[in-house]
Amino acid sequence: MTIDRTSDATSLPSPTPAPETIGPYRILGVLGEGGMGTVYEAAETGPVRRRVALKIVRAGLNSREVLARFALERQALALMSHDGIAKVFHAGATEHGEPYFAMELVHGLPITEYCDSQRLNAKQRLELFCTVCQAVQHAHQKGVIHRDLKPSNIIVTEQDGVARAKVIDFGIAKAVSAQLTDFSLVSRLGEPLGTAMYMSPEQAESSGLDVDTRTDIYSLGVILFELLVGEPPMAPRGEAVHIFMARLASRRTDPPMPSSRLITQGSGRDAIAYARHTDPETLRRQLRGDLDWIVVKALDPDRARRYDSAAALAADIGRHLANEPVAARAPSTGYRLRKFVLRHPVAVPLATLAILATATSASFAVAGLVRARRAEQVAQQEAAAARSVTEFLVGLFAPEGSTGNGELTARQLLDRGAARAARELANQPLLRGRILHTVGKAYATLGRYEEAKTQLDEALSARMRVYGATSLPVAETEMELASATSSHGDFTAAEGHYTRALTIRQSLLGLEHPLVARAIYGIGALRWQQGRLDEAEADYRRALRIDERFAADSAAMAEDLMGLGVVLWQRKQYAQAESLMKRSIAVQEQHVGRDNADPASLNNLAGVYWSMERYADALPLQERVRRIFEQTLDPSHPDIATAYSNLGETYWKVGRLAEAESLLRRSIAIKEKRLAPDNPRLAITLHSLAGLLRDEGKLAEAEADYRRALDIRVRAFGPKNDEVIETAAALADLLRAQGRAREADSLTTLYAPHH
Repeated sequence: MTIDRTSDATSLPSPTPAPETIGPYRILGVLGEGGMGTVYEAAETGPVRRRVALKIVRAGLNSREVLARFALERQALALMSHDGIAKVFHAGATEHGEPYFAMELVHGLPITEYCDSQRLNAKQRLELFCTVCQAVQHAHQKGVIHRDLKPSNIIVTEQDGVARAKVIDFGIAKAVSAQLTDFSLVSRLGEPLGTAMYMSPEQAESSGLDVDTRTDIYSLGVILFELLVGEPPMAPRGEAVHIFMARLASRRTDPPMPSSRLITQGSGRDAIAYARHTDPETLRRQLRGDLDWIVVKALDPDRARRYDSAAALAADIGRHLANEPVAARAPSTGYRLRKFVLRHPVAVPLATLAILATATSASFAVAGLVRARRAEQVAQQEAAAARSVTEFLVGLFAPEGSTGNGELTARQLLDRGAARAARELANQPLLRGRILHTVGKAYATLGRYEEAKTQLDEALSARMRVYGATSLPVAETEMELASATSSHGDFTAAEGHYTRALTIRQSLLGLEHPLVARAIYGIGALRWQQGRLDEAEADYRRALRIDERFAADSAAMAEDLMGLGVVLWQRKQYAQAESLMKRSIAVQEQHVGRDNADPASLNNLAGVYWSMERYADALPLQERVRRIFEQTLDPSHPDIATAYSNLGETYWKVGRLAEAESLLRRSIAIKEKRLAPDNPRLAITLHSLAGLLRDEGKLAEAEADYRRALDIRVRAFGPKNDEVIETAAALADLLRAQGRAREADSLTTLYAPHH
């Protein structure tokens, strides 16, 4: 018997001395203490002599709730008889009325530790995991949901050299169809039962009562992800558990692909691959495709889209191992053909050679005819689609409504397009997907990120209907969704979209392709927004290597150079950052002319000059950017807010304080209106305004803005981020200037730089 080692031992009282006997059992020692009782190793003294794990309610905790959970586990285990589930031998009560039961003693390791210690490869891990699914399926057939499946509750032992997994600890199990005991057992309000990292979204809700067998499927998916990649797909890193639980319960936690998570592991990939008896690239290829989709299906936040049983999950893994089509992905003809070839590696080539030998001349004629007809068909479809799109777009300008001067605004045009697409294209998914993708992208360009997400979500659904889940059009829309959600400030959703886009493009195009580079660049930009500079730099450099090979001096390569330059700017490597940014702008000007370089790029170069205190160089660039944005963008566009913020900081540094304060306040007003309330871009301007107010002697206002900026940055980046430390240090200096040294010292200690 193994006790969950993640439980907080410090919250338990000091262990009481073990009794010599309990019922017909002689106590040999304490195996551990769990949330509701103590587990002893004991020897049975009756006619059957064996060692058992004896579980007993801990003294002082025999409340109605604890007794209910204890009785529930005892009854649940008694119902089941499966080699993969620890058996119950006997139940009774001590002389003090404390219930206990004796169960099979399982000596072994949690499944993840066992697999790593034995260096089991992916195939061996999958085979072992399938036996766990079979045990869970047995429990479900007996009407019992485990509700706390995790590696420490799946113990692996060896019998005659063969690994055997056993599921233990049904202490928070739930009956599917009937009461298992006479006690009522409910979760306390706000205290869902289970372990956060392995918990399903429906179980993470405040009551945790609306669960069925699919909650165990989700937990199995988390365990499978960890067996393959070395860590769970999500964990409450840098945030309180209750915040993580709320995020999980919101069902906005799209699961990452295992192969994509492996790519992001950096130097840790070598150790992960070594524990799986292979190298990182081979492991990535093993995970990509079937296993990615199997895991994602098991982890779907919407339980209606998960596997409907543990047996179905095991069956799909079995199909993967047998090179048969899996249920987790749309089985195209090409995919089924590849699987058939893999299942018949000798017969298929021989048959193919025989056919080719007898039908070569005919095949050329037939192939030519097929290609001609297919090309003609595709051309006709594309021409028809192009005509339909053109007619649709031209129709938007019909006089339905306009501004007061008779001209349509861009916002009105997009709103009209979205409404017409929803009304007229419901049964034309190909056109609907194209048009809504374009409309969503345009909304994002206007800084209308919530509207963009709505349209792009619809476009994604339409494109998946037409092309299937793994197609380039679907990846294209995933990329736009990632960009829109990250710009709005929802980094978790953005990561899911970028990861899926990267996985699809790599599976269809290989590792080295310009479209793959764009997905890698997008992930790098997201990492930069999250303050994860090492990962951002690695992604930007990887994208740059691909584009230098396949798309030299392209607009995409200019993006790579600028992104890398921004990272080096934050690292205070100003000379290198300036060189990269100038090179990026030069590449842009080759394509669009000197007067049409990207304003954001000019803004970044100005930022480098600002950091070097070269304000005379920064100021004309920032004023140029402001003029461009005010002429081309909506007055409340977030990019205008960025331009105002940057120009305001420079005015502050050159002593133009009134102009600086006006611009910074305008920037904050726009960002508060258009961005998520915890978007780090808002904190940048709050920090700058606080510094300006400090210099103007408005100390109370400065303190309020510093504290607000600090709160946003801590929630976005965690306590040890450089931007967090910057704001904390500035606030501490302000407090010391007011004679509040104790508060300042406390703040400095809390957010001290890490070494």
